[in-house]
Amino acid sequence: MPALDAFSLDGKRAIVTGGSRGIGRAIAEGFAEAGAAVAIANRSADACEQAATEIEAATDARTLAVPTDVTDEADVEHLVERVTDAFGGVDLLVNNAGIAVPSPAEEKPVEEWRETMETNLTGVFLCAKHAGRAMIEGDGGSIVNVSSITAAVADPDVPHVDYHASKGGVEAFTRQLATEWGRHGVRVNNLAPGMVETEMSASDDATDEKRRDRIPLGDLSRPSDLVGGAVFLASDAAGYVTGATLLVDGGYTAT
Repeated sequence: MPALDAFSLDGKRAIVTGGSRGIGRAIAEGFAEAGAAVAIANRSADACEQAATEIEAATDARTLAVPTDVTDEADVEHLVERVTDAFGGVDLLVNNAGIAVPSPAEEKPVEEWRETMETNLTGVFLCAKHAGRAMIEGDGGSIVNVSSITAAVADPDVPHVDYHASKGGVEAFTRQLATEWGRHGVRVNNLAPGMVETEMSASDDATDEKRRDRIPLGDLSRPSDLVGGAVFLASDAAGYVTGATLLVDGGYTAT
């Protein structure tokens, strides 16, 4: 196979959670450009529909909008059923849906902690469980879990103890699942962004400037910077890669 052909997603059927904005939206559009049929899953029905419509118009790819709460198992089952009915199966899953609510650990309400864990970790489990079952029953597939450099390094500027803990859990979950599902032809990897300019990670100018000073490449990343890594991990180009974490952080963790 020619080297560039290995990166194609032609004929693949993908689910991207949190796919209506930010990193998820960029990855969903990147998958569509690479040839995949893409289902956008998000809590907001309007946001799902808008993203799916715009991506289809821009890429001519088949798209599907499926409003989904990833913390609700019935919702996730419905998502996989809808995608299977519409596309004929599931080959790719990007677990991107997540939340971050900064507050000091000594003041953080337990309800806030639980909501973060339910969305960022339990949601990853539920989507992997049901999409992975479809992959196991089919011809295998690839799962890309969007973790974070916060799984490995602290952030002295923002109090996010629950977010860090949840992303550390995602990376441990990924390694274990990769060992369990490799025999089924299902690869499971982490895509770990660094400091990304998104609505969820928005901070003040002073904090952003301090972060830039610690990044060897000199700037915060943008959602589009994550697309190449996601396509690689999903594609046959990464056919012998599983249980790994791909850092896309401008060198932040190297310092």
